[in-house]
Amino acid sequence: MSFFDIVKAFIPLVIIIGLLYGVLVFIKKYGIAFKGNKTGSIPISVLSSQMIMPKKFISVVKIADKLLILGVSDGSITLLKELDQPVEQDNSFIPHNEKINFVDLLKKNLGIR
Repeated sequence: MSFFDIVKAFIPLVIIIGLLYGVLVFIKKYGIAFKGNKTGSIPISVLSSQMIMPKKFISVVKIADKLLILGVSDGSITLLKELDQPVEQDNSFIPHNEKINFVDLLKKNLGIR
């Protein structure tokens, strides 16, 4: 067996590995489009999540213009309440026209003037 025979055996191997890599890159880039799911078509965001027990949470999720309050556990997700209007948060302790930085807030909470 000569050196030329060994090179002839490795050339198809390199070509096949290159084709497999190309298919992998193509699937990673365009794989979602084949499933029919368009990511980002409906704006979904988790506003808050509070643990009640281990592996059990209550989450507030905003989907489009509705708020959903969900009970989330290992095996299920349960709709607890659906709100059409967003709940206003109580920010009465911060005046709207005044910007509070961290140092001032820390001094206020520690009782330092």
